[in-house]
Amino acid sequence: MDPVAILFTKLQKLLRHKGRTADESDDIIQEAFLRLQTYRQAREVREPEAFLVRAALNLSVDALRRRVRRGVHVTADSEMLPLIDPQPRPDEVLASQQRLQHLRAGLAALAPRTREVTLLHRIEGFSHAQIAARLGITVSAVEKHIAKAALFLSDWMAEE
Repeated sequence: MDPVAILFTKLQKLLRHKGRTADESDDIIQEAFLRLQTYRQAREVREPEAFLVRAALNLSVDALRRRVRRGVHVTADSEMLPLIDPQPRPDEVLASQQRLQHLRAGLAALAPRTREVTLLHRIEGFSHAQIAARLGITVSAVEKHIAKAALFLSDWMAEE
């Protein structure tokens, strides 16, 4: 690959990383090359790549300052704004609905008392002692029902 093309690509990446759009980057790089040629007419340049990098960065800052002086909003370019929809994708929604239906079927497959204990604990937020008092069973029985449901539902969901 041509050394100038490699340098051009490096400068583009640098300017894009600094928040410049593709068009702005190209304009700045062109101006930096022009400045290098103009400077070379009167003086020697030992490190042309370093000169171009510094010139491109300075031009980028100058352009930003000009935009601020003109009152142009500079927090983000429309090209730089991520257009991300915070909503889940339709396939994710469908997969979630299917998992929920599968879980409901698993809950329906539990023994009635085990299902009741599990729902009171996981959905209603009751403690083991509260469930035991409400259903007239021991705390140990509540723990066994919850463990049994957790094991069954874990296997059930893995089958999906």
